[in-house]
Amino acid sequence: MSGVAIVTDSNSGITQEEAKRLGIFVLPMPFYIDGELFYEDISLTQEKFYERLTQDADISTSQPSPGDVLDIWEKALEEYDEVVHIPMSSGLSSSCATAQMLAQDMDGKVYVVDNQRISVTMRQSVLDAIALAEKGMNAKEIHDILMREKLEASIYITVDTLKYLKKGGRVTPAAAAIGSVLNLKPVLTIQGEKLDSFSKSRGWKSAKKTMLDAYDKNARLLAGVFIYLFVTPVLPIWRKVLLILLRF
Repeated sequence: MSGVAIVTDSNSGITQEEAKRLGIFVLPMPFYIDGELFYEDISLTQEKFYERLTQDADISTSQPSPGDVLDIWEKALEEYDEVVHIPMSSGLSSSCATAQMLAQDMDGKVYVVDNQRISVTMRQSVLDAIALAEKGMNAKEIHDILMREKLEASIYITVDTLKYLKKGGRVTPAAAAIGSVLNLKPVLTIQGEKLDSFSKSRGWKSAKKTMLDAYDKNARLLAGVFIYLFVTPVLPIWRKVLLILLRF
């Protein structure tokens, strides 16, 4: 088979089963639970992961090993001429920089897209790449289009507990304690490299309204806005995450 293979990782929310239906390759992200290594959607299901999370297990994430990255590329190149690799944002993980370094030794057959996406926006990049490949575009053309459109999406996030933000060092223990007492829900945003603070709200309903107001503001400013609303634990370090994807 010739053409372009699309490779991503499980931070896109695309399961191994869905990857088979889409005709793409998904690199499972590794993580540790109480010191034991697991691979997302391979050795542990999402349901079991969140069950362990609620049991207060010690959980930490990691990046794929260079060997695992090279293995999935080599597998893809057995069937295709080129690879477009879409990892999670370089601002959130060093896995993108690792992939870029490895691609330098692939004789121009692998293009790594650093369009700073995660979760549903990352998934959309994968679907866009599939559509472009089906139109007959080569790997460089697909890479360039995805890079050109990298800031054309935003995510707004709120969480139902500050526990994991405190554990990850994004809020101090004191701020987490005060926030819990006052029922503060941080609204965070991802557009570009990193996760940033957007606002603080009192209660879940207020946080949801803040995100919907942000969507409404963008909808008035921009033509052709599409909204995707999820209440789902897509991101691996949070529970009950509400994501609003603004794609324009």
